[in-house]
Amino acid sequence: MLRIGVLASTKATDMQAVINAINSKKLNANISVVISDKQDAYALERARKHGIKAVFIDSKGKQREKFDSEVAKELDKSKVHLVLLIGYMRILSPWFVSKYKNRIMNIHPSLLPKYAGGMDMNVHAKILKNREKITGATLHFVDEGVDSGPVILQKEVEVNENDTVGSLKEKVQKAEQKIILKAIDLFDKGKIKVDEGKVMIKQ
Repeated sequence: MLRIGVLASTKATDMQAVINAINSKKLNANISVVISDKQDAYALERARKHGIKAVFIDSKGKQREKFDSEVAKELDKSKVHLVLLIGYMRILSPWFVSKYKNRIMNIHPSLLPKYAGGMDMNVHAKILKNREKITGATLHFVDEGVDSGPVILQKEVEVNENDTVGSLKEKVQKAEQKIILKAIDLFDKGKIKVDEGKVMIKQ
């Protein structure tokens, strides 16, 4: 069974979709551990509610690699195969990226490379300000850059004239959840391969 580790700094709403899919046997996986750099992150509470190991690691005064090594220790303790970043507000050290190469997936609330580096609400606000007609979600493997790793899956979302930041966030989150669940299933079945920086999905 595929063991997943989730790194989250916020509510990790998308994680709920993964938990639901696991509970309804749609995914042959389990979330072994949820780790947060924020003690009051609802992600930890969400994990505890579902009997998932929840770990807070304080990042204060620690160099990036030192903090990441503590995270890695927890992931390795739980024998994690796949690391999911859901609303994780930290940039990973090159050491960490290399250790889990092509095993760290990040969800981003836009169609990358558009709006790379932006955070959640800011991205949606910019999309509305720029009067974009289409936005969406991107799931990608993490590399040393910011939102620059190989794209695994993308899903488009239409932007309506009456959309607000809140309504757009909700629509994009639904798209995020669909591609996360699909990618976990593909990863579990060994159907995702990275070749020369590009993701190939076996049919």
